[in-house]
Amino acid sequence: MDDEYEKFIRRMNPPRVVVDNESSKNVTVIQVDSANKHGILLEVVQVLTDLNLVITKAYICSDGGWFMDVFNVTDRDGNKVIDEGILDYIHKSLGPDSCFASSMRRSVGVTTGMDHTSIELIGSDRPGLLSEVSAVLTHLKCNVVNAEVWTHNTRAAAVMQVTDEENGGAITDPERLTMIKHLLCNVLKGSNKSREAKTVVSHGATHTERRLHQMMFADRDYERMGGDSIDEKERPNVNVINWHDRDYSVVTIRCKDRPKLLFDIVCTLTDMQYVVFHGNVDAEQPEAYQEYCIRHIDGSPVKSEAERQRVVQCLEAAIERRVSEGLKLELCTTDRVGLLSDVTRIFRENSLTVTRAEVTTRAGKAVNTFYVRCASGHPVDPKIIDSIRQTIGQTILRVKDSPQEITQESPTRFLFGGLFKSRSFCNFGLVRSYS
Repeated sequence: MDDEYEKFIRRMNPPRVVVDNESSKNVTVIQVDSANKHGILLEVVQVLTDLNLVITKAYICSDGGWFMDVFNVTDRDGNKVIDEGILDYIHKSLGPDSCFASSMRRSVGVTTGMDHTSIELIGSDRPGLLSEVSAVLTHLKCNVVNAEVWTHNTRAAAVMQVTDEENGGAITDPERLTMIKHLLCNVLKGSNKSREAKTVVSHGATHTERRLHQMMFADRDYERMGGDSIDEKERPNVNVINWHDRDYSVVTIRCKDRPKLLFDIVCTLTDMQYVVFHGNVDAEQPEAYQEYCIRHIDGSPVKSEAERQRVVQCLEAAIERRVSEGLKLELCTTDRVGLLSDVTRIFRENSLTVTRAEVTTRAGKAVNTFYVRCASGHPVDPKIIDSIRQTIGQTILRVKDSPQEITQESPTRFLFGGLFKSRSFCNFGLVRSYS
């Protein structure tokens, strides 16, 4: 739709947001009414997800020219949302005040900032990859201030925000950026020449989790490898059937509930160019149930068995990418250049692999979360964790109350942070030589 025409439609039919804390005893009910357009469901879900709200139920209707959704939400502690700052943000982000925002502004959750350089990485996963990547960045005098790392189906993807060690700002020298891309691409390629590796450096706006989904989808991580074995009991139950009377395809999903599950599914349907006309989400039990009536953006339901299988595989992958396997460790300390390299080196030397990582910097403090497993696939030995905590600092690295929940076992999956057998590094992961 032409941007000016879209503004006109929104001016004539401004979106309406109603927040109700009275009708339910346990949840806050948020109703959003707006002129319909492709991607609007993702925008709304992303706003709520970025605020760390938990969506326990949702009713979706966008059949025709109008979008009407109802969400039952709580905060992370299971309480009603009463923070005035959060409620005001919801109104401003989804209500009439958002009418004349630019397309980039409305893409929801997008953070712009010229104070850092964004690096996107995707390649074959293998032991020690995160340790290598972070050590190379340290060698190149890049400080990792924010990062998110996912691994799935033998592939690894990361979005990292780095700053210049010398001035704390974005890296702008073209030659240096070329060197960063070249060295990181070499690390990603490793010994696997059969699968492509990509490194992208930019200063533009990005939404980390949306980009990770897009990167892994484009990389076709949803295609099962021949030797990959998934426990059928843990595999998401995804079904797609055609409702011929209404010319819809009906997608039903049953799987263990977890944070941001709804976003992951809606993001993937949107990126696959499907439109959700009706939907019902129930996540009040340990098992989440979601049902969607969809059509492709061209107006047709799923046309073939091959397309049906592709939808099933892509939604399974979207659910699995963020599954947190292993023991949850949280690190909080003063930020410094090389910190990520130091920590991943220590994990690697103790035969721990990292299944997922979130790296953030807040007011000069590094707040990092790692999910780790033993490289052998066995439960992590508590003595190893005690040794690591003594090395890093008992108050700096803490074990969170998360059991070792291995929800997607795969013998072909090599994870970030495993044993590292190449390159020469000095103590704390700094590079002596790199060629």
